[in-house]
Parts: sequence; structure tokens; C-alpha cells
Amino acid sequence: LVRMKFLQLLSRKPGKLRMIFQIPFCQNQFPYLCLATSACLYSKKKKVNGYEQVDQEKYKNLVYSVTSYKTSAQTPETILEEDNLLYGPPDKHRPPIKAETKTPKNCVPLINPDKRIPLLSSESNLPLKISLQKTKMPSVTRILQQTMSPQQAFYLERWKQKMIQELGKDGFAEYTKTLFLQGELFHAALESIFLSEEAATKEQREDVAISGYLSSVQHVLKDVSEVKALESAVQHETLQYLGLVDCVAKYRGQLCVIDWKTSEKPKPFLKNTFDNPLQVAAYIGAINHDANYDFQVSCGLIVVAYKNGSPAHPHFMDPNLCSQYWNKWLLRLEEYMDKN
Repeated sequence: LVRMKFLQLLSRKPGKLRMIFQIPFCQNQFPYLCLATSACLYSKKKKVNGYEQVDQEKYKNLVYSVTSYKTSAQTPETILEEDNLLYGPPDKHRPPIKAETKTPKNCVPLINPDKRIPLLSSESNLPLKISLQKTKMPSVTRILQQTMSPQQAFYLERWKQKMIQELGKDGFAEYTKTLFLQGELFHAALESIFLSEEAATKEQREDVAISGYLSSVQHVLKDVSEVKALESAVQHETLQYLGLVDCVAKYRGQLCVIDWKTSEKPKPFLKNTFDNPLQVAAYIGAINHDANYDFQVSCGLIVVAYKNGSPAHPHFMDPNLCSQYWNKWLLRLEEYMDKN
């Protein structure tokens, strides 16, 4: 009965019935094919494509870029290239800009080629100790203070204001005075040690103010020998500046200008000593051009001693490093001369 009704329905459309009977008739295939054909032709409506109304020509480049991006294989290298194209190369990948290397106008050598060294050393075994005379020549300390970089001056002033805020103006003045006094006592104690004044050394070791500093430098003192100058004035006869050298002695067999520094904070690297290497280089150049000294020096040593007694940090400056700081010192000296 169902088949009859279905045939009657299809008979209204003769072409459709002819199409169906062209297929081999089968009990299983017949209803399946008829239902599928009727469903496709009569039950489904054709969907409207909204993209047909879009201006294809206008958005052609956009569609191409999107489809090409999806089909391309992205790698870190291609992503970096795209970022460079859109935003430019990252800062960390840019090559560092090399600062222009300045050369001193007056290139006086660190080692004096005209200085004659006597074959025989002086008869006295006592180290030289020349008093500092007041003259119109600027000191090394003054030159460095008046030519320090703005950044270094900023940090120094910020530290000063912080200490004044914590201690007050009077307290900060007392703190500074105490630091200078401790430095003087420490240098006097070292001088006593090098001059083998055992009685004075024992008394100074018991001084609480400097006992920590002396304990700090004990391992360095073992490597110091043949002291040639202590707290002695030096003067560069050509460049016209002067200074007061802490010590000239051999450190591990190398004749050095030794600068003793005190600190409450650790300074394990040479860069932590700020302008001290320039100061040492200035003293080396002055000794080599000072007629009062019958020897020349090519090395330096900065020893940072600590109040808490922890081992001091010795920073050795070989001839090459001293030459580099000597050139920097000459530039600072020229800057000072231009200002004054």
C-alpha cells in the first residue's frame, strides 16, 4: 500500500519516475534512492552565500595575506624577520655604539725615557719620606674632585644627603671626621710596621679604631717587601701637579705604588674603587718624572681594608693597565686645566 501511494506521487512527475527506473530495481535500493532523491530535490533549500556580495577585488590583498600566512611554515627566524619589518630590530640586538676614544693633547709618557737610574742604590736603607710643600700646583686629589663625572657627583651627593638625613648635619660632620682620623691612624700604623717599630705597632694593634683594618691587611703585608717610600711627596715636573704617595714597595716581586684604602663595604673589583686607579697612575707618572726618586715604577696596587677585619681586597695593576689609566688621567688633567 505504501509503495502504491509513493508511485502515485512520483507519477505526477514522469521525468523523475523514468530516472529512478533506470537504476537496477532492488527492494533495498529502491526506497533508499527515492527518499534520497526526494530529500535532495524537495526538502532542502539552497543557502545564500553572503560572501558573494563582498567586493572581492577590494579585499584581494587582505585575503591573500591571511591565506598565505596560514599555509606558510613559521619558524623563529621568520617571526623575527616579521617583527623587524614591523617594529624594527630589538634594542638588545643592536650593536653597541662605541664611544669615541679621546687622546690627550699632551702625550707625556708614563715611563720617563730621559731618567737615568744609578747602578748602585742609595746607601740608606730607610724609605724616602719627603714632606709635601705648599705650592700653586694642584694636587691629584683636587684635580680628580673637580673633574668627576656628573653621574659620580650625583651618587656622591645622594649618599651625602642620605647620611645627613639619618645623622643630621652635626652627626655627619662628626662621622666624616672620624673616618679621616681612622685613615690617618691606619696609615701611621702601617708606617710603623714597615719601619719595624715593634713597640708602636703593638700599641696600635690594641686600638679598637684600627685593629680591624690591621687584621684585614695581614695577608697582603706578607707579600710586601723592599719599601722605598712612605707618605712621601711626589711632583710631576713637566705636567706641574703634585701628590702624596702612601707607599712604594715590591708586591710579589713587582715594584708598585701602593695605595691603602679603608672601607666599610666590600670592594672586590677594581671598578668598585672609582677614581683610585687614576690616582695611582698619576702618582706613578709623577715619581718617574721627579728627580728626587732614583727609580721608576710601572705597576700599581690598591689595597682595600675593612673595619670588621675581613680579608682585604688587593687590586694589582700591571703595566698595561697602568698605561690605560695614565691616558685617562691625562684627559682629566687637561679638563682641569681648561676649567682653571
